[in-house]
Amino acid sequence: MRRIVFHIDVNSAYLSWTAVEQLKNGAETDIRTIPAIIGGNQESRHGVVLAKSLPAKKFGIRTGEPVANAFRKCASLHMEPPDHKLYHEYSSQMMTFLRTYTPDIEQVSVDECYMDFTGISGRFTSPVSGALEIKNRIYEKFGFTVNIGISTNKLLAKMASDFEKPDKVHTLFPEEIKVKMWPLPVWELYMAGQSSVETLQKLEIRSIGDLAQADPEILELHLKSHGRKLWEFANGIDNSEVITEKVEAKGIGNSTTLSKDAVTEEEAKKVLLGLAESVGARLREAEQKAGMLSVEIKYYNFETASHQRQIPKPTNSDTVIYHTAVELFRELWTKVPIRLLGIRSSKLVKQDEPEQMTIFDIPVSSSKETDAARDEKQKKLDRALDEIKKKYGRDVVRRGRFLEAAHDKEQGDNETH
Repeated sequence: MRRIVFHIDVNSAYLSWTAVEQLKNGAETDIRTIPAIIGGNQESRHGVVLAKSLPAKKFGIRTGEPVANAFRKCASLHMEPPDHKLYHEYSSQMMTFLRTYTPDIEQVSVDECYMDFTGISGRFTSPVSGALEIKNRIYEKFGFTVNIGISTNKLLAKMASDFEKPDKVHTLFPEEIKVKMWPLPVWELYMAGQSSVETLQKLEIRSIGDLAQADPEILELHLKSHGRKLWEFANGIDNSEVITEKVEAKGIGNSTTLSKDAVTEEEAKKVLLGLAESVGARLREAEQKAGMLSVEIKYYNFETASHQRQIPKPTNSDTVIYHTAVELFRELWTKVPIRLLGIRSSKLVKQDEPEQMTIFDIPVSSSKETDAARDEKQKKLDRALDEIKKKYGRDVVRRGRFLEAAHDKEQGDNETH
């Protein structure tokens, strides 16, 4: 039996949920049927279009553009302010409903999730029939519509759910990639940000098919590891698992919403440093080490993305967590302004669990400090900093800067304030 994954995405979630709530409270007009947006005060940080109706889309209004621009395109545009408490309530209700089918749900944002359908596929005549039932029941129960993409992995399921909207079910199985995905412009590929697309176009790569048939080594030369990842995605390659809530609960993580959007790597790295120190301290307090780390980005338009990596040796070192997080960030970031950053650890093991020694841990000369010795020094430093912060507060010691060290590792200076 081959694996079946659904990607379930609420159509124009913020606007749909607002419309449903208004209709419940006696509204005469369904704002989904008129030119309408969810936005905010033009002088505030929320002065961008967060969601739009189909009639608004016909005026060329785009998610993420300034509200002022949207009103220039349509003077009669109706606008409602965002209500994140309401969105959380509707999101929670939908996820609870979906778990009546299977617990194998990975929620990736307030309005979208992955479902591993494999275990319940025998209850339906086909994956499409199962998706149609789920889609229709959501509408009947809650009053809003979703798109569902179906495939054998998360990437292709997500690509499928982005096909024609709203209220649709689409498949994108590996055998359908050449017909359904390769003709699309390269900017429609998941994780192909503006900067990457500009580089690809200079290489005369304009469609996803062009990218899939390109030389991955040339792509790596121009886009580093992200070039290889885009080539894999263009060929439908994605081995990531659907991470259920139960597994996530075993991890330790932290995230922060930024007071001002981060637009440079240096700004993001400062935030990642603070998050790495927080996650490292919490792991040490729990006497745990992480075998996997993930980085989450939420962009200014509330789109989210995440990337994870297995760590060769489980760790709770701030430095290793930070270094790994920066590498993941570089592979993930599409150069779009960032509103939220997060680091999460998973695959936890006991801190005192014996470690498998590798050839690199064996000293080649008594005159040189081994990796193991350096690790022990870092552990002592981390423990000392933890004690200082417990006694005098978390802000009494801050890591000032990271230096490029041998082996291309970024090490931290410690600065007392």
